[in-house]
Amino acid sequence: MRATRLSLTHVLVVSIAAGWVTGCTGKRPTSTPGDRTPVPIAMTAEGQRIHDAGLLIDGHNDLPWALRSHSDSAFETLDIAVHQESLQVDIPRMKQGGLDAQFWVVFIPPETPQDGSSHKMALEQFDLIHRMIEHYADTFELALSADDIERIHKEGKIAALIGIEGGGMMENSLPLLSEYYRLGARYMGLTHSATVDWADSATDRPRSGGLSPFGERVVLEMNRLGMLVDLAHVSADTMRDALRVSKAPVISSHSGAYAVAAHTRNVPDDVLRMMKRNGGVVMVVFFSGYIEPEGARQMADYFDVERELHAKYHDAEEFRKAWTKYRSGHQIPPGTVHTLVDHIDHIVRVAGIDHVGLGSDYEGAGVMPLQLEDVSGYPFITQELLNRGYSEEDIHKIMGGNLLRAMREAEKVAREWKD
Repeated sequence: MRATRLSLTHVLVVSIAAGWVTGCTGKRPTSTPGDRTPVPIAMTAEGQRIHDAGLLIDGHNDLPWALRSHSDSAFETLDIAVHQESLQVDIPRMKQGGLDAQFWVVFIPPETPQDGSSHKMALEQFDLIHRMIEHYADTFELALSADDIERIHKEGKIAALIGIEGGGMMENSLPLLSEYYRLGARYMGLTHSATVDWADSATDRPRSGGLSPFGERVVLEMNRLGMLVDLAHVSADTMRDALRVSKAPVISSHSGAYAVAAHTRNVPDDVLRMMKRNGGVVMVVFFSGYIEPEGARQMADYFDVERELHAKYHDAEEFRKAWTKYRSGHQIPPGTVHTLVDHIDHIVRVAGIDHVGLGSDYEGAGVMPLQLEDVSGYPFITQELLNRGYSEEDIHKIMGGNLLRAMREAEKVAREWKD
């Protein structure tokens, strides 16, 4: 059950007085107490001007799964054209935050059987995203290329892109990958929390030691199609293998820097250096369990414990009680905007300014940094980057320019492949 979300003003008052603020329920855990007093970011006229002048692209948002889960995919039941207290995302707050382009994610539970069920559920999620874009056609337009993003932005709409979270829904079929591309997918995460037959996950036992030979074929097929390879959720060895094989820039759609917060979901420094050589982009996730150092420690065994409890308790109510007990002892401090920008700083130092972006994971994670509890908070990132001495040009690269460049290069590789 989701916690009630506070207004941003109320959040700041409560957080200054008490130190932390409660997050909301998503695919991830949602506990948030702590003992430090954060220093809120204060927007300046210059910060707002720079934010408004740029092109803001978010690499990862799980709203489609939230709509499926909480409204049975019915937009009339949960209408994002108006403020929705139970969500981190709605159109009024997207506009308030200055969001210009969003990758909506096709997510299905990683344990879904690969017997046709994954494909069926993936198609349902693609259909939901297309219907959402059509239902809110005055706000969204489907983007299939970097040029589409810029054109749609100039026309005053939000560019809606599609990404796939987890290669399991490919069901070991390259033709299904082509089908998903035709349906609009412009990136695919090779795994989610579970290892698949051909690629190891960061949060599961390895099976291939990175990519299997078929996994290498998947990467090359994505290059041929013009679909970005997404390394979020994969093991470090899978990252290295994909970077070795790929002929096009890769992304990590929602990850942090391992050196800042030591969770296996994050990117180690040697991979950051490989990303630089590849031309790739690490899009920094907002989820406090991955970017806040103590949060990363609390999340270390999260997926293993969840699997163990599922295996032990077949009764849903017994599992719920055991899972609630575990989570109550593993509470995640939210951190602040400063926490997130620490990851950006580190990636810039190791990989360079051209290789970092933003991938929030809104509606896929519960605990977010203070002032980033929902999509209205993006300008605070711009302000903190300005506070730390980043130029306007570099801020615009981080907010969206780097992802546009990677997309264009991947599209170029695909064109050359066809020729």
